[in-house]
Amino acid sequence: MRALPNCLLVFCITVCALFAPARALAESELPPTYPSAPEEVVAPIVLLVDISSGQVLYSRNADRRFIPASITKAMTTFAAFELMEAGTLRPGQTMTISDDTWREWNGKGSTMWLSADRPVRVEDLLTGIANVSANDASIVLAEGAMGSVDNWTALMNEKASELGMSQSHFATPNGWPDDGRTFTTAHDLVVLAKALIGRHPKKFAHYLGKREFSWNGVAQTNYDPLLGRVDGADGIKTGYTNESGFGFLGTARRGSQRLVMVIAGADRLGVRARASRALMEWGFDAFDRKRLFEKGATVGRARVQAGNARGVDLTTDRQISVNVPKGKAGGMTMAIRYSGPVRAPIAAGQKIATLEVRVPDMAPARIPLVAASNIEPAGFFSRIFNGIAGWFS
Repeated sequence: MRALPNCLLVFCITVCALFAPARALAESELPPTYPSAPEEVVAPIVLLVDISSGQVLYSRNADRRFIPASITKAMTTFAAFELMEAGTLRPGQTMTISDDTWREWNGKGSTMWLSADRPVRVEDLLTGIANVSANDASIVLAEGAMGSVDNWTALMNEKASELGMSQSHFATPNGWPDDGRTFTTAHDLVVLAKALIGRHPKKFAHYLGKREFSWNGVAQTNYDPLLGRVDGADGIKTGYTNESGFGFLGTARRGSQRLVMVIAGADRLGVRARASRALMEWGFDAFDRKRLFEKGATVGRARVQAGNARGVDLTTDRQISVNVPKGKAGGMTMAIRYSGPVRAPIAAGQKIATLEVRVPDMAPARIPLVAASNIEPAGFFSRIFNGIAGWFS
């Protein structure tokens, strides 16, 4: 019997107004030439991504490493959510700041003003970290949850590795200056934001995006430049040190569309605020959103090896829409890409392919496709039949 090769299979569709005859995509990939961003967006590092479609809407130095300052606390928040999901950290659990930690962090930078003699719930620590950038709360959470700051930062780096944040490293829970040992990129921060929102949507909605927070008799305001100013904005984290400049990892959702943005290295608070608001509004307004497939629609079919069927339908686990620059309706192409034939067994809902959508002048969108049904390993006679049939396919 002839062995089926393991290769990248591509199924192409060309889209104009509706579906037209298929054609192959060009192998060479030209750099995207985005619509012009607003003139207010003057920071050296900028990234805007529609995480609902996977499209990069705007990018400037998105792979350049930078010091995140207090944006680091977004990873501390994510690590805490992961521990809560595993049941090893509870919202109602109480922690107390140690004398040494209180002496080092009382009133140091952004703070919750934790008292050395007053226990505090994890619920309040996380709210303070996520909304008023509490440095003291970050240390207390790290020590209380993992025994030490070193153990906590090891967890942060473990989670970063799991997410594929290959250009990031964390040496502190709160982003306090550490001689450059903590660094990241805009691309990595978008990966983090997507995981924070996608893996923990209820926790994200509960803990982030509060415009103010009060603790120990002190009311403080969230410095998020979008909250209350941009429709749909709901977090995530600002950052500032003299070394890093002003940065921001933010998000907003309107309907089924969610945008995530990164601004880094701005030289003034007002520059960060204006750039953030202008970029997010531009992201929602400069594009037409084209719906391609409803959730559950069959998009194509993948070949199967050693299964009780020779193929499996590929379907969507979400509504698929893409952004097209206004005034540029034509020229869209789609391709289904997977490494295959896919070897059985395959579980319904298993991600086995990617729908790649290319829009002129933009980076491609890549949306996961899943198996529509279970495919069991082939029995003896099925393997013989499939092998013979393979000679004629």
